[in-house]
Amino acid sequence: MTTFILVRHGETIWHTGHRYAGMSDIPLDAEGQRAADALAEWAVGAQLDAIVVSPLIRAVNTARPSAIALGMPLHIDPDLVEVDFGVGEGKTISELRPDYPDEVAAFEAAPADSPLPGGEVGRHAITRYLGVLDKLRERYPAGRVLVVGHGTAIRLAVSELIGIEPNRYRDLMPEMLNCGRTTLEITDRGVALQGFNVPSYTPGN
Repeated sequence: MTTFILVRHGETIWHTGHRYAGMSDIPLDAEGQRAADALAEWAVGAQLDAIVVSPLIRAVNTARPSAIALGMPLHIDPDLVEVDFGVGEGKTISELRPDYPDEVAAFEAAPADSPLPGGEVGRHAITRYLGVLDKLRERYPAGRVLVVGHGTAIRLAVSELIGIEPNRYRDLMPEMLNCGRTTLEITDRGVALQGFNVPSYTPGN
């Protein structure tokens, strides 16, 4: 059995404004760095065997304090990047709607199948993430692995793993907390969801 703790990166200034960051390399803000430090405090007692992270700076800087605290390397995997939101990068949904009303409606109705113009199909992100987890299961067949990535891609992948239609991820998982921890145990027999979106940090503390 391999245990995965999937963590969304800490807060950035774009996320406080509900702007799509996607593939844009936006750094953590001060609140996001505090959340990363709180995640490191949790990691000290988590008996981790590896830390694997998206190459985007907001994810790397979220994982780095945990790696330092444990004296472990960060393993960067490019397949853990966020979904590319195309024309939506840096914009809010309300800013997109006047110029792309039909595309936004399709994206809201079926986000796994209908990307924003120029964006990545959500199901492709699922394939990327599950491929990473498969490789890590081979490498750590009885391990505990911290995976630091991105909110949309994580929710899409978790939906697929636990048998939820990925187009419904927003309905059933409406929020992914910054540095929220989702724990999955994966064996040859299947997947057990042991925790979803468990906070590592309380803003303002």
